[in-house]
Amino acid sequence: MVFVTGSSRGIGLAIAAAFAQSGRKVVLNGRNADRLVQAVGQLREEYGDMVSGIYGDMSDYTVAQEIFEQSTAKFGQVDILVNNAGTAHFGLFSDMSNGEILKIMRDNLHTTINASHLAVPHMVKARAGCIINISSIWGVVGASCEVVYSAAKAGVIGFTKALAKELGPSGVRVNAIACGAISTGMNDRLTAEEKADFTAGIPLRRFGQPWEVGDLAVFLASEGAEYLTGQVIALDGGLI
Repeated sequence: MVFVTGSSRGIGLAIAAAFAQSGRKVVLNGRNADRLVQAVGQLREEYGDMVSGIYGDMSDYTVAQEIFEQSTAKFGQVDILVNNAGTAHFGLFSDMSNGEILKIMRDNLHTTINASHLAVPHMVKARAGCIINISSIWGVVGASCEVVYSAAKAGVIGFTKALAKELGPSGVRVNAIACGAISTGMNDRLTAEEKADFTAGIPLRRFGQPWEVGDLAVFLASEGAEYLTGQVIALDGGLI
């Protein structure tokens, strides 16, 4: 079974759709109940009972445990985990409150660690499994006015590389996708002029599409990527 965190919209929803299209059973997860119900309904129209959803906040470890217990009881063990959940914050670091800093770290890094910690025991026992972490190019190069977000995504990258080394002998692969500018609601704060200026700096001269992240995730979980682990793949149109 494929479990995708933060999958009620945007990149996460596109990833869930791509796995369902590939014939995998997929469980969506999100902490906005209404949006999750809508997303599951949308995918079920096309893929039927292959798609299910479980509501809950993966940044809270106790809640995450309950989610995994419900998920495995209803849908089976997690063989492919996609850690997509995350939120952004744009503004000066010095203007951020401690609460805002902690939230960004929890939403982007702790969710990834929590879900992985819960999924790994079964994967190690089965000597098979795949974890795909959704990071950002800002976790590689850093971004002004997105300092804590960059730090959290850099943490995801370090976590990916270290966990891949630890789990490799058990046959479990761990990789990350460092997304560049993807056309999602996260970039709605940008004006048309700002988007045009940003696009001008991208060699391929466009934003990426959520389905492109989904297709890459499916490949990383496929037999064609069986010798690929501990890698951070920048899906950014050549920006970095």
